Amino acid sequence: MIADLLTRLRVLMSRRRWQQELDDEIRFHLEQEEAARLRAGADPSTARREARLAFGGVDRYQEETLDASGVRPLSDLAGDIRFALRALRLNPGFAATAVLVLSLAIGAATAVFSVVQHVLLAELPYPNPSRLVRVYQQDSPSNIWSLSVVDVQAILEQQKTLDAFGAVRWSAAALAGAGRPEQIPVARATSGFFRALGQTVATGRLIETGDEPVGTPPVALVSSAFAAERLGGARAAVGRSITLDGVSHTIVGVLSAGVEELAGVRAAVWPVLQMGTPDRRGPFGLRGVGRLRPGISLEDAARDLAGISQRIYPIWEAGFKNRVARLTPYPLRDTMVGSARHQLQLFAGAVVLVLLVAIANVATLLLVRLSARAHELSVRATLGASRARLARLVLTESLVLTVASAGIGLGLAGLGLELVGLIAPNLPRAREITLGGQGILIALGLGFISGVLVSLSPIAAVLGRNLAAMRAEARRSGGARWANVVRGALVATEFALAVPLLLAAALLGNSLLRLQRVNPGYEAGSNFAVWLSLPETRYPDSTAVETFWERAVQRALETPGVVAAGLATSPPPDNQGDVNNFNLVAHPVPEGGAEPVSPWSFVTPGFFSALKIPLLDGRMFTDADSSGAPPVVLVSRSWAEHYFPEENVIGQQLVEGGCYQCPLTTVVGVVGDVKYQGLTGNGEGVYAPLPQQGPRTAALFVRTQTAPESSIQPVLDQLRRLDPELPLSGVTMTEQLRRALADPSRWTAVLSGFAAAALSLAAMGIFGLMSYVVRRQRREIGVRMALGAEPLDVMRMVVIRGMRCVGVGTGVGLGLVMLEGRWLASLLYGVTPHDPTTIVAVTGLLLMAALLACLLPGIRAARIRPSEAIAED
Repeated sequence: MIADLLTRLRVLMSRRRWQQELDDEIRFHLEQEEAARLRAGADPSTARREARLAFGGVDRYQEETLDASGVRPLSDLAGDIRFALRALRLNPGFAATAVLVLSLAIGAATAVFSVVQHVLLAELPYPNPSRLVRVYQQDSPSNIWSLSVVDVQAILEQQKTLDAFGAVRWSAAALAGAGRPEQIPVARATSGFFRALGQTVATGRLIETGDEPVGTPPVALVSSAFAAERLGGARAAVGRSITLDGVSHTIVGVLSAGVEELAGVRAAVWPVLQMGTPDRRGPFGLRGVGRLRPGISLEDAARDLAGISQRIYPIWEAGFKNRVARLTPYPLRDTMVGSARHQLQLFAGAVVLVLLVAIANVATLLLVRLSARAHELSVRATLGASRARLARLVLTESLVLTVASAGIGLGLAGLGLELVGLIAPNLPRAREITLGGQGILIALGLGFISGVLVSLSPIAAVLGRNLAAMRAEARRSGGARWANVVRGALVATEFALAVPLLLAAALLGNSLLRLQRVNPGYEAGSNFAVWLSLPETRYPDSTAVETFWERAVQRALETPGVVAAGLATSPPPDNQGDVNNFNLVAHPVPEGGAEPVSPWSFVTPGFFSALKIPLLDGRMFTDADSSGAPPVVLVSRSWAEHYFPEENVIGQQLVEGGCYQCPLTTVVGVVGDVKYQGLTGNGEGVYAPLPQQGPRTAALFVRTQTAPESSIQPVLDQLRRLDPELPLSGVTMTEQLRRALADPSRWTAVLSGFAAAALSLAAMGIFGLMSYVVRRQRREIGVRMALGAEPLDVMRMVVIRGMRCVGVGTGVGLGLVMLEGRWLASLLYGVTPHDPTTIVAVTGLLLMAALLACLLPGIRAARIRPSEAIAED
């Protein structure tokens, strides 16, 4: 096949010389044949004519020879392309409309498919990425969580199926510098984390096992960007020291250029993770990443890790009663993608629907254009053009349109990818998304597929109809019946495809409205929060920490305009992972069963006053609930109703955090529900007195009499007087709520854009179809009106005909709606995928848009003057 193609190309490149030789050969044979006729007594003109006839005709011989060589088809293709370009240039309105519709659809599809390719399909940018796993704790198919120090150390000591294994913990740290301290993202990691991912350094060395023992001088890696911006470049950075949370770290290496994220963790600085000897199984906050040994399957690793779980359970059983929990590996790529998989699948499906609607729209335009060209095609057929030849002309014109659309769509896709960071800032692997060669191939592939699809119905018309009959039918006022049926079917298809898109957008919009109306459980309008983190070097003991917290609250209350202030370790509505397990004394979990967990925050009484969270029963915390006092908690109303539905929760006791040797914790009060697990979560929560925990990181919540934005800076100034080296920043609680709604708002906006495009294309399709029908039936409509038909009757006739197509398409679309429920369910709140109210509203909107699109041609038909229409030929 390749040799044949090379031969054809070689012949084409030497065509002029080859054709000259062919002409000379033909001339020689003609002269010999003509001489023979002259010798037989024929006159010169007769001899020349008979020689040509006997020879079969020079033109025919040349054509057959060229076809056999394979040159003529290539020449015809070039001619077809030139003809298509000329024909489109003569019809700029049609060409511009078709290219605009297809380029927008192809551009959107190329952008979305490029995102899907890089996020869902492409391998991770690490050596042998298929062998990378992330290890979790798991006790049921839906309940998985991160690892503890005990888990990581046990895996490092006992595993037999991993080439390398390490752990990482992301956090924010205070970076001391020449100016004000600032918070930067850091990821504390062990040496095995970098080995598992096959990382190298631009200069210096990686973190090594000798850096991990507690008490060893802390070291860190930094990104190339951080080294360039802050430390004078990679070579200058190695050996320098940076201070994080008051602790000096020596920089031992700079990561390779472009490495800003590893295994889904993004950080500027990577300090060593030093793990001491644990005193209990929890807490669980480490991300474990490993590399499978060659020849080891995921199932082999799962069995190995499950064995480790069984061996360490008896050692820590006193504080961790979950006997069924197992260390479980998952492919790293799957864990990085997470919930984004469902969202991207939804948008990929949406953009496919938009593309199909656009293809149906352009196919309708091509059918209309084919009817107008019936005379031209029949003339070509009369002159000898075969049906296949005419079909090739139609296909070439379609491909020229779609290739041009693909080129423009490629540019639009590049612009679309620039918006990905704004639309989905938390999208995993977003830094890897580029257009590149794959994007070009996607755009060209979509262009070719679109070209073939849009030409199917016109080609079928050319191959399946008698061209003379087509010409005669086109001259009649109604046009060809078959063409009208096909055009109506294409328009109905557009509406059928638009229905699922519109419904998905409407459901997401409905869900977003319900989320916006959710009561978060606190007053946000007059509040703001300031994050504070106390370094151990300057606050070495609990007394120093507690003293600072007391002074911070007092300074905030002394600020003009502030009416309440308090501390909490977890900010609503999106808790930062502060949960705790517990076991109720009155209702203990079965032996070996999983203990329940709940959002758990350490607070001061001023926190409830600042956010106006009401006390519903029992008492509030007092100064007596200090670090040495018996442990007590407040619980939310939902928590009390969940665990003690028929009992009084006040006075109930529980074992906290698996510490069965610790004093029992007593419930002393019930407060109002607050959303800690997102706005879609329940209102369960537990609060403990902050002095009993002594945390080094907390948020100061402040309520003011004025706009909170104007009070943030005065409060920050007061806190800086306490400790100028603390990095401080404030955010209003209104902004916190807006951030909680950011992702649903973005996804709703994107899908609504797709739905609007599909609806617009469908409306354009029915408008164009009915406008064409009115134009073709102008004389018939004039006759009807001359015979007594009223303008309203004519308008009704046009509208009913158009709405019949719309009704069929909408009915089919409502059937398709049943298929999209599973993609939407995980993205919705307070509404089901088949909500009848939303379905009725979407159907009404679609029919109203279609009715408007049909009314305009109907009004034009009603204004036709019978005398002028009948006089037209």
